[in-house]
Amino acid sequence: MNMSDQRVYNFAAGPSTMPLSVLERAGAEITNYQGSGMSVMEMSHRSKVFDDIHQQAKAKLRRLMNVPEGYSVLFLQTGASGQFSMIPLNLMGENGRADYAVTGNFSEIAAKEARKYGTVQIAASSADKNHTCIPTQQELKLDPSARYFYYCANNTIFGTEWQYVPETGDVPLVCDMSSDILSRPVDVSKYGLIYAGAQKNMAPAGLTVVIIREDLAGHALPFTPLMMDYKTMIDKDSMYNTPPCWCIYMLGLMLDWVEEQGGVAGMEKLRTARSGMLYETIDQSRLFTAPALPGSRSGMNVSFRTQSEELDGKFVREAAEAGFVNLKGHRKTGGMRASVYNAMPVEGVEKLCDFIRAFDKNN
Repeated sequence: MNMSDQRVYNFAAGPSTMPLSVLERAGAEITNYQGSGMSVMEMSHRSKVFDDIHQQAKAKLRRLMNVPEGYSVLFLQTGASGQFSMIPLNLMGENGRADYAVTGNFSEIAAKEARKYGTVQIAASSADKNHTCIPTQQELKLDPSARYFYYCANNTIFGTEWQYVPETGDVPLVCDMSSDILSRPVDVSKYGLIYAGAQKNMAPAGLTVVIIREDLAGHALPFTPLMMDYKTMIDKDSMYNTPPCWCIYMLGLMLDWVEEQGGVAGMEKLRTARSGMLYETIDQSRLFTAPALPGSRSGMNVSFRTQSEELDGKFVREAAEAGFVNLKGHRKTGGMRASVYNAMPVEGVEKLCDFIRAFDKNN
């Protein structure tokens, strides 16, 4: 039996599925990277071999996302959650103010953390609607004196996603793109800072990618730890300390794969196909509903449920037995959640839709 015959369809919200071809390539190089006689996990981060891996990964990401001049690409640690602190520490300024849009769990935590360093205005919140929708541009209460406007592009728990880029005038946009980066085209020039944990669409857990407009760095609060100062990491090219070498290597392999699929435009076509067929199947069913409202639905995380916790549990168990794993919804929402990130094969979603239809018919 070959490796592909033994694999399940993994719908986890992260860490998430990766392309089999990427895993096989990494496996072939794991003990001897391109004739170096050692694994990437063993080599010095200061070596010429690893520097090439690092620089190539940066160049590929810049190319795929059309990152303009004047922006730095950083490969950091601490997870995406570390950015909840780094962003206000670096961008808030003394006695500063910032606008936050709270559309789910992680943006709420980010706003709470930012309050330690300055004044936070909640420019919009979907909490009163149980985070089933994204606020419109007209609903945003913007502070023109804010140092930045923060939002999370995709809500992994509740299954909503911003379908537009907020207009904030001269206030820099800061965006958590952890769960939808590289899944659709992004005009980086509209943003002051973009960040993403890599473990959903880009690489294994342990790497956080930051794309920052360089003029926003160098203004950190005086008590900012050295390791959390963007200027430190820009000046040292993410190499002030030992970076997550293996994750950067895997990112490079994933970016090669994205290019082979037609780049970000190719990823967008696939995400539209995957999420579209899944929502259509749910909407046409008798048992299942998707809480997220049309117009705000996520193309990455499809949340759905029946009207019974018992039936939800039965669905998750039987789905796992059929090879569809990690479909249990987040503890805050219950129900089910199918995360259909870039590496999820369309075939996997087609088969899941068949399973949903059969379950709907037989229960």
